[in-house]
Amino acid sequence: MSGRAEAAAVPRHVAIIMDGNGRWAKQRLRPRLFGHRAGAESLRAVLRACRDRGVEYLTVYAFSTENWVRPEDEVSGLMSLLRTFLKKDEHELHENQVRLRVTGRIQDLPEAVRAELERVMAATKTYAKGHLILALSYGGRAEIVDAVRALAAEVQAGKLAPAAIDEAAIAAHLYLPDVPDPDLMIRTSGELRLSNFLLWQLSYAEFYFTETLWPDFREADFAKALDEYARRQRRFGAPS
Repeated sequence: MSGRAEAAAVPRHVAIIMDGNGRWAKQRLRPRLFGHRAGAESLRAVLRACRDRGVEYLTVYAFSTENWVRPEDEVSGLMSLLRTFLKKDEHELHENQVRLRVTGRIQDLPEAVRAELERVMAATKTYAKGHLILALSYGGRAEIVDAVRALAAEVQAGKLAPAAIDEAAIAAHLYLPDVPDPDLMIRTSGELRLSNFLLWQLSYAEFYFTETLWPDFREADFAKALDEYARRQRRFGAPS
């Protein structure tokens, strides 16, 4: 295989629904937060794998708009775990020149968490070797609603004609319009649904589902997903 073909076989952007932390903990008769802590190790493993395999963008579904209804102790534990992850792993972002970004309604997050995220995002904003995108207080429908509201405001202000609204206009008003759409979406734990994740951006992504629970998902599992992606033919609506 030529170098060019090899490069095309590697997804530029991988999105992951990190599912199964609670079930993993339950199997071990431990609280759900125990599973979330173990899942953080899987994220570290996948970050290393992205660097080694040449994946440029990694977006992970860390906390959805629907997750706010979970028990208060679990939500606060997840927020604490996020701050710990940022403090513990910031040095790796710098060492590997990985930029941290957030997609979602960041304003909904606790002030201390938001401040830590903004600090690390500012410290890594010039990096371009890799991009880690955390979907936090994120919902695909909420993102589209926010984009439509922004477009409606421009129409109301006389800055945009309704007839000028097309797919490109909507895409330009999404949370991270400069980020390319995912090429591959991975969901762990055997569930076969999108759960309101990147509904606009995943229109032509390849999907990969695995029974493996997220805390057990490691570099070898990620390699299997990439190998499966490389075997597929992406046509984007064109005939085979």
